[in-house]
Amino acid sequence: MVRHLYIHVPFCHRICPYCNFYKHTPGGTDHGAFVGALLAELRKRSVECNLIPETIYMGGGTPTALSGKHLETLLQGIANTLDLKHLTEWGIEANPATFNRDKAQLMRDSGITRVSLGIQSWTPSTLATLGRDHSPEDARGSFETLRDCNFQSLNIDMMFSIPGQSPESWLADLEHTVALSPDHVSAYNLNYEEDTEFFDRLSNGEFREDAAQDVAFFRSATQILGQAGFDQYEISNYARPGHHSRHNSAYWSGADYLGIGPGAFTTFKGERWRNLANTGEYINQVARDNLAGLITEHEQIDAAAFRAERIALQLRTSRGLGMEILGSARDKVAELIDEGLIEARGGNIVLTEKGKLLADSVASHLL
Repeated sequence: MVRHLYIHVPFCHRICPYCNFYKHTPGGTDHGAFVGALLAELRKRSVECNLIPETIYMGGGTPTALSGKHLETLLQGIANTLDLKHLTEWGIEANPATFNRDKAQLMRDSGITRVSLGIQSWTPSTLATLGRDHSPEDARGSFETLRDCNFQSLNIDMMFSIPGQSPESWLADLEHTVALSPDHVSAYNLNYEEDTEFFDRLSNGEFREDAAQDVAFFRSATQILGQAGFDQYEISNYARPGHHSRHNSAYWSGADYLGIGPGAFTTFKGERWRNLANTGEYINQVARDNLAGLITEHEQIDAAAFRAERIALQLRTSRGLGMEILGSARDKVAELIDEGLIEARGGNIVLTEKGKLLADSVASHLL
């Protein structure tokens, strides 16, 4: 049985130069056919995987780039296809200026409980660097629209260590975010991912990485958000009590999940596969009832791979990593404690503040 569902909508009105997720502009795609393909795949896969969801997450891309009509068809189709009696969280990603009050109310009335708003920065020059197509005023208005619709949880996505971003502007971004009183904040260190414009600009020397700046910006986030009452329950995620992301927590704990849509990943019974990252061909294959033709990547997750993933992901959380998964690596725990990178707590090991700055290195050491 699978308890978690991810649905990928790859449409973006503008392609951000730092993002390497599968996405494209919506022009040229029959959105009605796309929504129909999503629902057709969902009907088939949900039976194969015995899906009874506790969490649903709709990401992208930008799911709210769909028109109100197509979004309503998709949301109603999901509700009509699945048994939602155990559903505890239904989340969706949104960007400012991709929805109005009517669309926000449609989402709320359709059962969505959590909206993650991709703001990234409140500083116009930083937004311009990121290629974002909204203004700070758009972002504030979008957040207030969501708040007026009384969603159970609202998350704001922020980003730091962006080229040209100053410590003062990042501090102002954090203070502005806190002033809006969201329920959750995700604060991500910019990563230069392959197959992106930013990676190319880093490679040719136009951009550069600065580890000391990363540390300073990260510490500002933990300090400002911590003082505002947010619990840092994962290195990049901060929540007020009762507003932790249940869907993301399921990923970090190693739970199986079903992924629907072009480019989506599924993990099920020790296997992981990815749907082909081509929206037109995705629609065609589903129309032919050829779900096998959707899969372009497939791997077996053996015990060693599962253990490695658990160490890397669970170590990032405030709950930490159970000692039982470490095996022979338990011998390294005392060394990491002596170095001030981890501490023992309730049978688990958790990262210290110093360790959070070196999380990948600590995980590698335990492997």
